[in-house]
Amino acid sequence: MKGEKFINPSRIPSIWCPGCGNGIILHSVLTAVEELNYSKEDIIFVSGIGCSSRSSTYTVFDNIHTLHGRAIPIATAVKLVRPEKKVIVMTGDGDSLAIGGNHIIHAARRNIDLTVIIFNNSIYGMTGGQFSPLTPSGKRATTSQFGNIENQFDAMKLLKGAGATYLARIGTYFFTQMTKYIKTALQHDGFGVVEAITQCPVYYGRLNKMATPSDMLLWQKDNLVFKDRISQEKQEGMDEKLLIGEFANENTPSYLQKRKALLERI
Repeated sequence: MKGEKFINPSRIPSIWCPGCGNGIILHSVLTAVEELNYSKEDIIFVSGIGCSSRSSTYTVFDNIHTLHGRAIPIATAVKLVRPEKKVIVMTGDGDSLAIGGNHIIHAARRNIDLTVIIFNNSIYGMTGGQFSPLTPSGKRATTSQFGNIENQFDAMKLLKGAGATYLARIGTYFFTQMTKYIKTALQHDGFGVVEAITQCPVYYGRLNKMATPSDMLLWQKDNLVFKDRISQEKQEGMDEKLLIGEFANENTPSYLQKRKALLERI
């Protein structure tokens, strides 16, 4: 299996619940790393707190498992000190866009050379199933038993507006496409984000009438729609369907490129 050589067997089994999609995303990341011929020494993982953030600890790579919401500023420091490394941030929807929301928008604004993988299971999984900034309006969580009345972020629109230069959204059902987007993000100079829609059958699925992992994956098949395959008019009337695909891929000077140019002028 591709990517298997990067797994630390002493850390297995994982803490993830049966049917969780986080392992699929980690497999996709490790597959991308192997297909790009990166070595153990090329990669540094940084993660925050949450189910998704534990993913880096199951690998053989150097990694920093840091504070809740603080993965991106610490990853920024790592990248500035070791610019030759590929720095990958593994983060959840709450970790990145709730407590870490201010950090991610400014990393996007600066166009920092990082690859951020957002595990979007639409809920806080580790701490009891509370709703997150990416829980769809009307959906249930342990803290919204009658349906979430708040509007959720569209992470792609938010980060594009903030200045991220590579953006893609995909689901765990589409493993091959996910790996392709992650490979593109890893090779991109600048701030790249892949939002990975993943299943949490224990909390989000059970509370929203999708009690099995297969129910949630079939929901992805029916409701995640590639943006390039439908017209703009149809995009605006999609109801609960969610657009996936690439949302930005711009060749804009990154923070490190600008810093290098500045130092050469001094």
